[in-house]
Amino acid sequence: MPVPAADAALAGGIEGPRALRPLLSTVLDALTAGAEDRAGPLPPGGPDAVAHAVRATCAPLLPDDGDGAHTALATLVRTLAAGAADPADPHCAAHLHCPPLAVAAAADLAASALNPSMDSWDQAPAASALEALATRELAALVFPRAPRRTRTPDDTYAPGGGPDALLTTGGTESNQLAVLLAREAARTARHTTGERYAGGVRPVAAARARAGRVAGGAGPAPVATLTPFIGAPRGPVDALPPAPAPDALPLRIVCGANAHHSIHRAAWLLGLPAPVTVPTPGGVLDPAAVDAALTRLHGPVLLTATAGTTDSGALDPLPALADLAARHGARFHVDAAYGGALLFSDAHRALLAGLDRAHTVTLDLHKLGWQPVAAGLLAVPGTADLAPLDHRADYLNADDDTEAGLPDLLGRSLRTTRRPDILKAAVTLKALGRRGIGDLVDRTLAAATTLADLVEDHPHLELHSRPTLTTVLFRPIGVGDATVAAIRRTLLADGHAVLGRAATPTGLWLKATLLNPHADAGDLAHLLKLVEGHIP
Repeated sequence: MPVPAADAALAGGIEGPRALRPLLSTVLDALTAGAEDRAGPLPPGGPDAVAHAVRATCAPLLPDDGDGAHTALATLVRTLAAGAADPADPHCAAHLHCPPLAVAAAADLAASALNPSMDSWDQAPAASALEALATRELAALVFPRAPRRTRTPDDTYAPGGGPDALLTTGGTESNQLAVLLAREAARTARHTTGERYAGGVRPVAAARARAGRVAGGAGPAPVATLTPFIGAPRGPVDALPPAPAPDALPLRIVCGANAHHSIHRAAWLLGLPAPVTVPTPGGVLDPAAVDAALTRLHGPVLLTATAGTTDSGALDPLPALADLAARHGARFHVDAAYGGALLFSDAHRALLAGLDRAHTVTLDLHKLGWQPVAAGLLAVPGTADLAPLDHRADYLNADDDTEAGLPDLLGRSLRTTRRPDILKAAVTLKALGRRGIGDLVDRTLAAATTLADLVEDHPHLELHSRPTLTTVLFRPIGVGDATVAAIRRTLLADGHAVLGRAATPTGLWLKATLLNPHADAGDLAHLLKLVEGHIP
């Protein structure tokens, strides 16, 4: 039978909103029903029960004849909601997995309906301009002392740019880009004769001009050297001659044992030696140990620090590490995917002192920014720092189009097709303002303090350490690692609570990562009561 016209209606154009309205009503009803079915932070029964429920209600997903839009939405959305781990539930606190703000989710609907693709201006005219505006404002929070771009009479920006940021899928992609930019900076220092790529040699002035011509109009940065293209052939990095000259050495990464796993994966992905990993028995990098590691290395180095570790939310000592990077001539990257949102808070921003001395900074707004996934950024002090990402595909950013004034978006990501993820973030920034977001950050940090106080006052629980951000590590007193793991899995199977786990030098701990700014003391006390109920 033919597909009913209503089921194949388009979301865009003048008629799109009319087609969406009744479908959204179905979706919202299904979300409500699914949450009522679940009645907790997680569906009970474990993986097998959830998989069985999905198969029973959703299969077959590709029938010969469709069930219709409303039936499909009602069935699948209700099933997904009933089987979801709901970060809006105060007892869902295992991961850096935030409950998105309603205003951000609503904006994301608009992004899906309009469906701009951020790889060329003719697919995303307003979205690309909005991205340029929002990323620059966010980057200015990270680098408040960096030279700002200035307006010219024709309403473009003066050459050289100012603080800038790329939209990414999250901390992993941002960290990989940071390592890539560090690798290319090391190449630039070695190669001063031209930019090697498949078609010949392109001067860096042209590359930076193209990288800078995004919506908003940043032009070329004045430079005195030439830079290699990111796809230039590279020599082997694991067959170095004895005592090679520094210019022959590959980039080395120095990071802590507390660093996110994506730093190691980025080194592998980019063909670099495995990072030099400095032990962090106290949870953060020790400057003396970092100094010793840097002293032993020769050639280009990237020092990576963490502002908000995954296991405990700890902050590496950024000012001291920035000093060491400067003293040793190392590039400095800070992974602030978790802790970067402190920049919104008047009360807690000082904890990030030294962040603006980094060459690159990772941020995630789908953690303490309450955005739907994905909402990552990589911030840099100036647009010209992104020049190594310049790339040419004639059907997207032909030279003559760029020279005629069409913004070049391809160098804004390693991805080609990508969503306008900036819309939800920009709407949130506009709706709440810096202080409004900062207030949510402050509330969430206060909730972590409250939970730590409750643990310390509990006769059968012990606290690992006072929280720095919103992560609280605790466990029953006197139990082994196997018992801690079993308590966590039992709570998951029952669907009563979602807690994480953190392995430390003192053993395994339960991890509560609080990202719900509306969780209160009663919610947190009940969470501890659930844990207490499973202590042997």
